[in-house]
Amino acid sequence: MVIGCSKRESITKLQQLDGKEFAVPTGTAADKLVLSKFPNAKFKYFNSVLDTALAVKAGKADAAAYDEPILKNIAAKNSGLTVLPEMLTIDNYGFAVQQDKQELKKNIDLVVSEVKKNGVYDAMLLRWLPKTGNPAAMPDIKSSGSKGLLKLGTAAITEPFSFMDGSQKIVGFDIELAHYIAQKLDMNLEIVNMDFGAMIPALMAGKVDMIGSCITITEERAKKVLFSEPYYTGGIAALVKK
Repeated sequence: MVIGCSKRESITKLQQLDGKEFAVPTGTAADKLVLSKFPNAKFKYFNSVLDTALAVKAGKADAAAYDEPILKNIAAKNSGLTVLPEMLTIDNYGFAVQQDKQELKKNIDLVVSEVKKNGVYDAMLLRWLPKTGNPAAMPDIKSSGSKGLLKLGTAAITEPFSFMDGSQKIVGFDIELAHYIAQKLDMNLEIVNMDFGAMIPALMAGKVDMIGSCITITEERAKKVLFSEPYYTGGIAALVKK
């Protein structure tokens, strides 16, 4: 096995992965998305995204394939790994609300536009997606909350977008942005943690007002929910050894 690992090609460009072996998390669509780019790809399956990255580091696969920001987060905390700049697929991430909540969508879009213009968005990228090390601490965002609660449904397993910090508080890029949305609406943010697959049903049932957790905007999902304008463009990327 050591000999086999040592023979793996050094990967610096996406096209080198044609016909190579990918590590992917079990139960995700990552393998199907890889095949849309590389029909001859081979796969090894692991229990988590971190396990796929560690498999690449150990020479058990040529690359790991998953959402670009999540792979970037892992590479920043594990030396010897990097995410290739060219993507396997391009995807947009957004918040979702019920289809009749046009006014809420309008306010979400307005906040996204404002933070991109005033420099807050750039600071968020540096905070949650540093080139090396862990994400920084969540800022303290105040709101008087005079107009009640804004309930955010999230799955706190998508670091750096939504995850538990060392004090078991839910933080992340999506959570910070949701706080700005609540502040804009003069509401307090209530975070409701749930399984990723439960978010859209919970939203449709009115249990939460909006959902966000590195959610890819797709035509299929848009038949059930109303998406905000994209706040982050990523997609399926490849993590390889440096």
